[in-house]
Amino acid sequence: MKDVVVIGAGKIGGAIALMLAATGDYNVVVTDRDQAQLDKLDKHAAIWGKAVDITDKAALVALLKGKFAVVSAAPFNLTGKVAEAALEANVHYLDLTEDVATTKKVEELSKGANVSFIPQCGLAPGFISIVANDLAKRFDTLDSVRMRVGALPQYPSNALNYNLTWSTDGLINEYIEPCEAIVEGKFVTVPAMEEREEFSLDGVTYEAFNTSGGLGTLAKTLEGRVRTMNYRTIRYPGHQAIIKALLNDLNLKNRRDVLKDLFENALPATMQDVVVIFVTVCGWKDGRYLQETYANKVYSGVVAGKTMSAIQITTAAGITTVLDLLADGKLPQKGFVRQEEVALPDFLNNRFGRVYDPEALRLKQAV
Repeated sequence: MKDVVVIGAGKIGGAIALMLAATGDYNVVVTDRDQAQLDKLDKHAAIWGKAVDITDKAALVALLKGKFAVVSAAPFNLTGKVAEAALEANVHYLDLTEDVATTKKVEELSKGANVSFIPQCGLAPGFISIVANDLAKRFDTLDSVRMRVGALPQYPSNALNYNLTWSTDGLINEYIEPCEAIVEGKFVTVPAMEEREEFSLDGVTYEAFNTSGGLGTLAKTLEGRVRTMNYRTIRYPGHQAIIKALLNDLNLKNRRDVLKDLFENALPATMQDVVVIFVTVCGWKDGRYLQETYANKVYSGVVAGKTMSAIQITTAAGITTVLDLLADGKLPQKGFVRQEEVALPDFLNNRFGRVYDPEALRLKQAV
């Protein structure tokens, strides 16, 4: 049995805890400063809730000592504090953050550490980086890597064609912060919400536009080897124009608290969602210019005996799979570990990673 601490008792943290506990291989302590959130956790013999303010470093370090790993499902602005505590407690560290600055801090903390620091273990960044790197390795010379992901309502019913499916703070952050990209072979930053495009998948039309954080560390890994690389978030058409008006014309990019209040009181949450993953890589192989594509849709469903949303399933499976591979010795046991170091076959063959398997879930994959 491995003892693990999950930081954050929200929808994602709760899903992570249940998936780990259901295997019989993990004991899970879930910590949150909100006792009401802890009271909502699924009842399971291998799950314990403990109220801790994670800004209290001494209390957090005391909780972590002696554990195998800490998994952070906390808001991105608190992730750095969890990483600092993990270093002091000498436990493996994994997180879900899409925040670029936080990831750089985690990388700095990992230098010389005797345990592994593995940030960005969710969907995007996370699984999408593993897929893109797997496709990229099939080419002799790369030209372009285009990564697209969206968590969408199955039944959109408002002008934004959107429902809340995950962290509102994380959503706003990716809509505002600068985005990393590779343009004409050079690593650059580009504005969020720009470079809109449209595409169709399985007869459905989508739009996609720049958002922050989705590339993870892959841009730096492939820098110098690819001419074009970018990440864009997928939405139904019409979403981007309204969000740009809110952010720019109404200046809500500088009033995040107001924007958060609007989203959480005007956009309903939903469990009936779908995660769309669309990765396209072009390059040369054996003297020919070729394209390889991974396309996948994951729907809400029953995992570990509980109905979960698609974003819960894909995000929780991303980090639990990486934790499992770490526990099995299939990933480096110390230092900074990038998502692209995870082999796609190892991921998809894992008991958690199988939720992404198109054949198992009757999903469509283009290869």
